[in-house]
Amino acid sequence: MADAAIALNRFGLGARPGEPVPGDPRRWLVDQFDRYRPRSPQLASAPTALDAGRQLVEYQQARQGLRAERREMPAMEGAASPANRRPAGPRQVAAQEAEPVSDAERAAMAMRRVGRQLYTDSIGLRMNAALTTPAPFVERLVHFWANHFAISADGMRVVGFAGPFEFEAIRPHVLGRFRDMLFAVERHPAMLLYLDQAQSVGPNSMFAQNAARRPQAAQRRLGLNENLAREIMELHTLGVRAGYDQADVTEFARAMTGWTVAGLGRGAGRQAPGEPGAFQFAARLHEPGTRTIMGTSYPQDGQAQAAAVLDMLATHPATARHIATKLVRHFVADDPPPAAVARVEAAFLRSGGDLPTVYRALIAAPEAWSPRPAKFKTPWDWSVSTLRALGLNQFGTPQTVGLLQQLGQPTWRPGSPAGWDDLAASWAGPDAVMRRVEAAERFSSRSGQAVDPRARAAELFPGGASAATTQAVARAESPGQGLALLLVSPDFMRR
Repeated sequence: MADAAIALNRFGLGARPGEPVPGDPRRWLVDQFDRYRPRSPQLASAPTALDAGRQLVEYQQARQGLRAERREMPAMEGAASPANRRPAGPRQVAAQEAEPVSDAERAAMAMRRVGRQLYTDSIGLRMNAALTTPAPFVERLVHFWANHFAISADGMRVVGFAGPFEFEAIRPHVLGRFRDMLFAVERHPAMLLYLDQAQSVGPNSMFAQNAARRPQAAQRRLGLNENLAREIMELHTLGVRAGYDQADVTEFARAMTGWTVAGLGRGAGRQAPGEPGAFQFAARLHEPGTRTIMGTSYPQDGQAQAAAVLDMLATHPATARHIATKLVRHFVADDPPPAAVARVEAAFLRSGGDLPTVYRALIAAPEAWSPRPAKFKTPWDWSVSTLRALGLNQFGTPQTVGLLQQLGQPTWRPGSPAGWDDLAASWAGPDAVMRRVEAAERFSSRSGQAVDPRARAAELFPGGASAATTQAVARAESPGQGLALLLVSPDFMRR
């Protein structure tokens, strides 16, 4: 690939027909820092964490009403509840479906639909922002960081918060300091709920001491939760095998007690002042005392204690190495070249985690401009670049959700807090490629006859596509077939 094609496809989100080719590819990338807007016009109507918080409170209230209703059911009705019925035949199923739905059940189902609608609306807004952004390199960085600080929309507690998490914690800080993004992420309700931090209670906190005087049943779900502390150290900052142990994780979890979500957390956090869905520090949940983490003591009181630990982690040398490695893996090669990692790591340390400085070091790395396309596109990458290649300015929300589901990478739903894998081995299997072929054929059947695939290939790959891609497109039996072949060519599937 020529440098212009590398800037458009490896650093950016793929070329769009009719847009000018970058004359100075490196300068074109850096200039996007001034063109990027966190709240682009496409995201003006994006839902917020407070929208999701209100929805989740209403859902929980509806669920409480449904549980109360079921407790009041006569014993005979309980014996005939769905859990106790024998397998139903067709007539029984029809009769059960005809049973009246209570107001409580109807309210719970309605609130579940609202949460899912917030999620799907956010996916559509994200896709359309990617299709029209004037700063595709920065937009790709947004997607990178959202996957680095991964959450999952599986489950009603988080589903409505998935979009607001990216819009509020990632987008405003993508051109700031890593420290500021880290704080925004770890305080966001999506992360606090996803990793159960909102439920964490210090063993010697005021809340736990009061609970100890209550019946045993009221105490059974109280306790320290280490999920968020562990993932911050292992995934978000230091990385694995970076000089900390289990005792450090436990101490950090104790320091973080009290970080919760107003209206949605455990006990004192749920009654804490503030709108549902807003970050809240609940002092009554906090574990008192000095914490010692990685050899350093943290005597601060309350919320300031975990904040001091985060400040240390944000600029730690191991964090610099971990972030540099992931950035180089994403933009350069599955096996990150050590020289490129060292260059980016040094920029992180020198600047104290100033992200534009880090990105400039990445752009300056000679390894990033290798003409051989080393990175295989994830389903999200391929979908965005395909729609941009077709010249679309918007794409329907249901279609976006369905496409990513079909291709195996449903948005904001990775299988673990580690996020989606960034390696070719995870996405280049025969079945995964065949799904892209099927999608490409659908796209080309709708717009292929109006597109000259040879001219489109020249626009997508300034400097020329490979000989194999050029020949395949030229030999196609129809423009539609030529376009489909272009979209699943090795040139297009890699960046």
